This record gives sequence, structure tokens and C-alpha cells, in this order.
Amino acid sequence: MDREQVKGIIAVVLGAASFGILSTFVKKAYAQGFTLGEVTGIQALFGMLFLWIVVGIIFIANKSYFSKYPSISPKWHIIVSGLSTGAVSILYYKSVQLVPASLAIILLMQYIWIGQLIEFIFFKTKLTRRQTIGVVAILASTVLATGLLENDVKSINIVGIGYGLLAATAYAIFIIVSGRVGNDHPPLQKSAYMIIGAFLLVFIVLQPFSLFKPSVFSSLWRYGLLLSVFGTVLPPLLFSYGIPKTGVSLGNILSYIELPVAVCMSYIVLKEHVSIWQFIGVAGILVVVILLNIRKR
Repeated sequence: MDREQVKGIIAVVLGAASFGILSTFVKKAYAQGFTLGEVTGIQALFGMLFLWIVVGIIFIANKSYFSKYPSISPKWHIIVSGLSTGAVSILYYKSVQLVPASLAIILLMQYIWIGQLIEFIFFKTKLTRRQTIGVVAILASTVLATGLLENDVKSINIVGIGYGLLAATAYAIFIIVSGRVGNDHPPLQKSAYMIIGAFLLVFIVLQPFSLFKPSVFSSLWRYGLLLSVFGTVLPPLLFSYGIPKTGVSLGNILSYIELPVAVCMSYIVLKEHVSIWQFIGVAGILVVVILLNIRKR
């Protein structure tokens, strides 16, 4: 393993870990009395501003970065595809509001098999035997990770679980769309256009205009800074730098560090109860993901 690959591994791990700590910040914001619209809106607003500032700085410092890409596809296609990103934020943060953060992230990770199901239904991409076994193993591990075998089903917020699964579906759609739209544009510029779509969806659906009140903004901006930096700015920067150095297969495996980071943050910072069986379920999901992404030699 050379030095460049090590740098790539560190970048991807840090990018995934950034995603993993978001649910903890969101829970903290809710505890301060902020609403779903305010939390989601401030992240979309700050994220859009920061990403375009980064794009502008790179354009001024290194115009050749953009000239490497033909940028033929219409920009509005990318903006529309960004609606899926906004949907993920709305649905996931709503789930975080209703269920423990450690459970919300596990529900979000169900995009792994939901994405494969969508590919099969709409694009006729058949599952291999290996993928089918992987999906079954992920579902079995999820039963452990969510604590369904230990807790009374009535004590679990079914609506919160529903939002979590809808967030996973939106995330799966985001990945599928992102892989097919705007790949002829620079990755950072593509992310900046997508966040415009996310911003528009959040402000149309939730109308979080209360965040512009001085009394609200004066306290909320700190959470907006954290959520936008760790959820909108750093991950695309780190992934665009790291994945070309690690390769897609290893990059996919490393990106799932988001799951244990989120669960551990919930356990340590939020003091949520996470049993040993839930940790085993999380470990099971990670093992299956690694096995699915390791290339056959």
C-alpha cells in the first residue's frame, strides 16, 4: 500500500465519519427546541452557500480543474436530481426526531438492499446469488441491530421507523440518480448544483422561514454550521479526493464507517441505550457489506 492510497483511505474514513455524527447534532438541536424545518433549512442554506464558495475558490485558483470535464448535460437535470438529497434530509431528520439516533441510522442503511430492489424492478438488474444472500443477511442483522428481539414492539415508534425506511428509499434513489446524471461535470460543481435542488425542496415543503428571525438564527446558526460542514461540505470534498486513490470497491467498504460512528456517538454523547445484541447486529451489517464489496480473486 503506497502513501497516496493511505491518504485516500484517511480521507474516505473522515468523510464517512462526518456523515455519522450528523444525527447526534440533530438530536442536540431538537433538545434546544428547534423544529424539523429549522434544522433542515439551516443545513441546506449554509451547505449551498459553503459549497458554492468552495467551487468559486477552486475556479479562481485552478481553472484547469473544470476544463477537464466536458460539462455537456443540462445543469437543470442535476438540480432536479438534487431533490432526492433534500428528501433524504427531511425524512431522515424526521426519523431522528421520533426514534433513537442509533436506530435511525440503522434504518437509513437499509438503502443497501432497497437500492438493489429498485435496480431490479426498474432497470431489470438481476441480483446475483451472492447479493441475494447478502440482502437476507443484512435484514437478519438489522433485526438484531434495531433491538426488535429485546424490546416490546409496542414501545417502538412505528411512524419513526416508517420515516427511516422512506429516508433509506430516498437515499437509494439519490445514489442511483447520482450515478446516471451529471457525471460529465466536476464532482464538486455537481454537488453544488444538487444542493440547490435540495434547498428548493426543503424550503418549498417545510417553509422554514422562522430561522431568519434574529432570536432563532442567533442560536441556530451554530447547528447550521456543524450540519452543513460535516454533512454537506466535507464529505464530497473528502470523497472526491479519496475514492480515486482507494478505488471504488475499497471506498465503498470504508464509507460504511458511518454506521458504527453514528451508533457509538448515540451511545457515548446522547446516552442512548445500545445493547450488546445491537452492536452485534451493526457488526453483522458491516461484515456483509465488506463481503459484498470484496472482489472475487
